[in-house]
Amino acid sequence: MIEISSLSKVYAEATVVDEVSMVVAGGSITAIVGTSGSGKSTLLRMINRLVEPTRGRVVINGRDAATVPGHLLRREIGYAIQGHGLFPHRTVAENIATVPRLLGWQAARTRARVEELLRIFQLEPAEYGAKFPHQLSGGQQQRVGVARALAAEPRVLLMDEPFGALDPIIRGQAQDDLRDIQRRFGTTVVLVTHDIDEAFRLGDHVGVMSRGRLLQYDRPAMLLTHPADPFVSRLTGTADRALKLLSLTTAAQAMEPGAAAGDGPAVAATDSLRDVLAQLLWSGAAAATVRRPDGSAAGQVTLAGILARGRSD
Repeated sequence: MIEISSLSKVYAEATVVDEVSMVVAGGSITAIVGTSGSGKSTLLRMINRLVEPTRGRVVINGRDAATVPGHLLRREIGYAIQGHGLFPHRTVAENIATVPRLLGWQAARTRARVEELLRIFQLEPAEYGAKFPHQLSGGQQQRVGVARALAAEPRVLLMDEPFGALDPIIRGQAQDDLRDIQRRFGTTVVLVTHDIDEAFRLGDHVGVMSRGRLLQYDRPAMLLTHPADPFVSRLTGTADRALKLLSLTTAAQAMEPGAAAGDGPAVAATDSLRDVLAQLLWSGAAAATVRRPDGSAAGQVTLAGILARGRSD
């Protein structure tokens, strides 16, 4: 768990982060979103003291971050940035092994961890371990960057616009990869983005910042249905608010008993209601069958049920 209390950063006469307080639950993903200059990246960097706070404090798993030497604190916290920041003269395996080696891990343990992470990120160690960053695609470099951040088994992972340079298709896959990896390791993730859709897709909680202040920090659905500030309302959108709400709910969560008629499409339990709605509109059917991984029917999602969920409380 991360407790941020009245955290501020002032440069001369400019207050970049202004009295921000929030609690990040352990094992969750928190997304911080805002326009350029809102203070979101500075807030992130104060957590691992790449930027020293002017006031306030950060407590990580019960320990005040200010009591730990900065370089040691940063070795305990994973950090991934846009552009990946890989060392161009080091191989993929050497890049991932950077922090474990700094921490004095034994060679066998380090090698096993590197190979484990490469396989998790669907990069075969024998094929990719000896390659250099320039020999990888953008998506593969992004995976290696996250793998390096996770190499020393950190309980906290900070991510600053990690997917900003990726094209939309690779970016969507990278977001799914992050969710899967986070669930696997139970890592506490704080992610900065300027993309509200990315924040909603990834964040268990989302913080909205503007001009250094945290305007609202809540579950995505609450930001959509009960925005606390006009800026929050504008950022989250008004015209497509119903569709954003549908994207936050899976077919499994909205499933009803029974199975759709023969002309109804089949959907996965993990598909969002927004995706199911698109399939229903395309097919002209009134319901879709939710299929289990083995292909059997688990239930159905009806068009009427989706429309009811798309209405704001």
